[in-house]
Amino acid sequence: MLIHHLRPFSTASLSPRSLTISTALSSSSTKQQHKLWSGLENWRKSPVNDLRLWGPTGPLLPSSSDSISADFYGLVSAASSLADLGALVLSTSDPLSKSHISHLAFSRWRRENLPVGSISHLPSSPARPPKPLLVATNQVPNPKDSNLPLNAHMLHNLAHVELNAIDLAWDTVARFSPFFDLLGHNFFDDFAHVADDESRHFLWCSQRLAELGFKYGDMPANNLLMRECEKTSNNVAARLACIPLVQEARGLDAGPRLVKRLTGFGDNRTSKIVAKIAEEEVAHVAVGVDWFLSVCQKMNRAPSPTFKDLIKEYGVELRGPFNHSAREVAGIPRDWYDPSCGTEVDKGDNEQGDKEQLSAVYDRLTHIISMESENSSLEKPAK
Repeated sequence: MLIHHLRPFSTASLSPRSLTISTALSSSSTKQQHKLWSGLENWRKSPVNDLRLWGPTGPLLPSSSDSISADFYGLVSAASSLADLGALVLSTSDPLSKSHISHLAFSRWRRENLPVGSISHLPSSPARPPKPLLVATNQVPNPKDSNLPLNAHMLHNLAHVELNAIDLAWDTVARFSPFFDLLGHNFFDDFAHVADDESRHFLWCSQRLAELGFKYGDMPANNLLMRECEKTSNNVAARLACIPLVQEARGLDAGPRLVKRLTGFGDNRTSKIVAKIAEEEVAHVAVGVDWFLSVCQKMNRAPSPTFKDLIKEYGVELRGPFNHSAREVAGIPRDWYDPSCGTEVDKGDNEQGDKEQLSAVYDRLTHIISMESENSSLEKPAK
């Protein structure tokens, strides 16, 4: 059954009543109940990050020889709005070109006073290169069956995630641009910023793959993230729940394990790249949490049950192991994703129920013992 009242930005649900914010779920009261990432505002205010090369010890500015094609500047300059810039990125199939155009687009957005604009029709999926071959998740080769060594195999998988993440962020900007009046400027700025981070991450992965003698496209990959993107194309609440709060949050879970495996493999350079990417992904999950709370406020819905209803409706799987500490830092309450961790109210109810059940058991045992004692006394022979 579809949760129609959670489609806050479809034409049918733009009535004033549906967007009423109740006192119980006001902006201040709801967010006070959630501990948001402490670095979120600093991330939002940070300047455009041009450190798109990975040097001997970490991120570096590209050298003058790594100049970006003049054609890219022309394409970006021709766009009249942020939504148009997003559509440009989504229509670019070559991964490196997509990454460069994404950065130029965000830089122009931050530098100029462009409107967000509005795009009514977007393709259901972004342009893609001929390789990698996209297959079902269970058909992606494992490290033992891959032609790539372990470090390149893991790096290729991460590069694929980062490339998808560029498109996911720009799709969120462009697809929901008709609802600027409801979402506001900062929503679109945040997701354009996320796209810029992801484009930098993809370049780091691509650079390191080349250093190892490989390139993106050398092995099959799955299309999971873009399927989730397509499924949530008509519901911003579902997009936030399924992408930042589930799919991107998995990066918080997997990051430390990848770093450990790469270090054990003896590839410290790649492990440092992965560690830096995992560190920066916290901001992207935190952005998702903050905007999910905001949308829930507009819909007069409690966040935790809304999140659970959405992932159930859209068939999204929550699977561990979870990195609880990283998720807590990013602002995801544990009771949202961990069935073993109920809310405080649930815990109180469960504890009270357990006490009542235990009391009933004690009463029953006392009654049985009493009856047994009486029967025993009746059966004793008279002295």
